[in-house]
Amino acid sequence: MGIVLQVSNLSVVLDRKIIFEKINFALEEGQTLVVLGPNGAGKTVLLKALIGLLPYQGEVLWKKKTKIGYVPQRVPLNRDIPISVAEFFQLKKVSMNETVEILKQVGFAESSIIGTQLGLLSSGQFQRVLIAWALVSQPDILFFDEPTAGIDIGGEETIYDLLQAAKVKRNFSVILVTHDLSTVYTEATNVLCLNSKMSCYGPPEKILDPKNLQAIYGREIKYFRHSHG
Repeated sequence: MGIVLQVSNLSVVLDRKIIFEKINFALEEGQTLVVLGPNGAGKTVLLKALIGLLPYQGEVLWKKKTKIGYVPQRVPLNRDIPISVAEFFQLKKVSMNETVEILKQVGFAESSIIGTQLGLLSSGQFQRVLIAWALVSQPDILFFDEPTAGIDIGGEETIYDLLQAAKVKRNFSVILVTHDLSTVYTEATNVLCLNSKMSCYGPPEKILDPKNLQAIYGREIKYFRHSHG
């Protein structure tokens, strides 16, 4: 496996406020990095800096010709938007057959929603369509920003199961932003703990102890590892 992304001494200052500073990590092909931290810790800012949407100090080195997919947090869905799922994918010049196949990969039966208006989809369905939209470009790395925000527990498990299945099939890398501890052990190769600074980094079984959790969340956290299913 080769390194897809190498980050050294990354800092972001916005409106004279330090969002975070001196972030260091590396991501290899096929690995998943979970960025863990409370609301307001700078997790979304980190993603935007990595893909060049925000100014930063430090070094962000991508492997040459790396293709990036991005599933943003809580895209507002206009319920009156006059566009179907098929028409949405045609914006990327994706054929009908390709659209059907990519939708299968995120759990939709053949042609089940192809003609459905985007505004009629549930939150969970819309999130799966966004994942398919990102996957259709065959990315080398996929950025997920709170992918299950606003989705019920059953929907969360579906999203993460589909992500894992697609990841195994395509062997892309993932950077997953969350404040949800329950996803860490099932999803992460490494965890980056963020709360204005990088308080810990490494495999979850080594670094998610009470001391580090308190450093992230500012209070004592008791967490019992479990798996769903």
